[in-house]
Amino acid sequence: MRDEIAPARGGVKRALAPRPPPAIFLALLMDVLFASAFQSISNFFLQGGIFMVPLLCLSVLAVTVMLLRGFALREASVMPAVIGDEVRRLEPGDELGQLTDLIRENPAPLSRILRTLVQHLSWPRTDNAEAVQTQARHETARLESGLVVLEIATGVGPLIGLLGTLSGLVGMFANIGTGDPMVIAHGIAEALNTTIVGLSVAVPSLVAHNYFMRKIEVMSVDMEAVAAELLGKCYPNPDQQPSIERE
Repeated sequence: MRDEIAPARGGVKRALAPRPPPAIFLALLMDVLFASAFQSISNFFLQGGIFMVPLLCLSVLAVTVMLLRGFALREASVMPAVIGDEVRRLEPGDELGQLTDLIRENPAPLSRILRTLVQHLSWPRTDNAEAVQTQARHETARLESGLVVLEIATGVGPLIGLLGTLSGLVGMFANIGTGDPMVIAHGIAEALNTTIVGLSVAVPSLVAHNYFMRKIEVMSVDMEAVAAELLGKCYPNPDQQPSIERE
């Protein structure tokens, strides 16, 4: 780019200022937007008063549980496909050596349930089935661990928001006689902001809790079906000893 241009009218030279690249304009715009958004969010929470602190803690705890449970309740982590395929491949009379190796190599709730079944093949079918059901209940309870936090957040979040609402209304009416519009506006902001945050914590927690519970219910039924299939292949006749022996 030329720093100067030819003399204009009157013989005066005009210097051309270098134009900054578009990336600089974009960076400046993003900085302004982020600064404005951060300031708005900060004012929003500061106007909510002291009750914003437990709501923020509750929201962080709920999000943490959602992330951890979402990672732990993946189908591949609960029901490894190789174990289900091996159970379907087995026929009465086959050895369980390969299935035992897969159970040992793939620690998961389904693996622990089937391991209980394999370890009690010397028992009658009814007793073995009861041991499998007991282990399945333990695994289901383990899958549900942490979901109580979401249930608590669903009920407590709106109540804390309601406390903030009442606190804001009390402060507003206590100072309404002073005629100070800033005090009244602060009370209204505290009342509304805590209600919004309380519902914002409760609604996602309720959705996540119901989703995870339904997912656990479906996977529990699937694990029970796999265990029942293996039990039927090991005990084709309930009055007989198992036809599949451990290797």
